[in-house]
Amino acid sequence: MSRRLVLASASPARLALLRQAGLAPEVVVSDVDETTVTAARVSEQVALLAAAKATAVAGREDDALVIGADSLLEFRGQAMGKPADAQEARERWRRMAGRSGTLHTGQALFDVRGGAVESRDVVVTSTVVHFASPTPGEVEAYLATGEPLAVAGAFTLDGLGAPFVRRVEGDPASVVGLSLAALREQLRRRDTTITDLWRR
Repeated sequence: MSRRLVLASASPARLALLRQAGLAPEVVVSDVDETTVTAARVSEQVALLAAAKATAVAGREDDALVIGADSLLEFRGQAMGKPADAQEARERWRRMAGRSGTLHTGQALFDVRGGAVESRDVVVTSTVVHFASPTPGEVEAYLATGEPLAVAGAFTLDGLGAPFVRRVEGDPASVVGLSLAALREQLRRRDTTITDLWRR
């Protein structure tokens, strides 16, 4: 019998990725205050955030595979989550244009059985993103859509921001919000194949 898959994230991009991969997760949003989670390195911070989200939701489950995830862009040593407002997003694009950053995505897979967490598996996928140099008019048009205010780093690879990314080095799905390749390996470590979870 297929296990229940629960996504501990409100991200529509992560939900869409999982659905495109043939999965049908239930969404249970965690109540984690992300501002309270910090770490010395950005890659460590996304791992802690992903685990915190999975922990919060796993505590409400009896039997499920719970996925927690979080992404941050590291640009010149600074962690960039969602911009606070359009001005911050505008400034980011001024700095990022023509340059590169690393998008870190942490994802946690918790196996809950009988109301207890049987195993915790946390991985981080890091992908280098090379940005184009959008014109000021393009940046303003992009900001007007509201999209860059809702995503880490103020850009997307699966939406209106895609033309402003020249290329990526690594897993493009992780830039969208979740590494499907890493999830497959996490499931394999729980003696589950991703095809076992395909919706029938």
